[in-house]
Amino acid sequence: MSLLKPFTEHPASVGESYGEHLVMASGFGIRMILGGFACLLHGLLPFLFVRTGSAQIAQLHDTMVANRRRKPLPAVLDFVI
Repeated sequence: MSLLKPFTEHPASVGESYGEHLVMASGFGIRMILGGFACLLHGLLPFLFVRTGSAQIAQLHDTMVANRRRKPLPAVLDFVI
């Protein structure tokens, strides 16, 4: 087994190089963190960030699921519980 396989297998399965995947995943993470902070502030001050959380979820879903170029999934799917 190649030492690089753990770093390249998943990115390749979604049609990305390691670097592309790093940039995409980091961008998603930052947006999720900022959206989470907005939701926490909205909980304390309901008049702030009224639509920010749902807008972030919709945008991330569109980017990750609806508009992403993907390779076909293998016949066997991994399920995480």
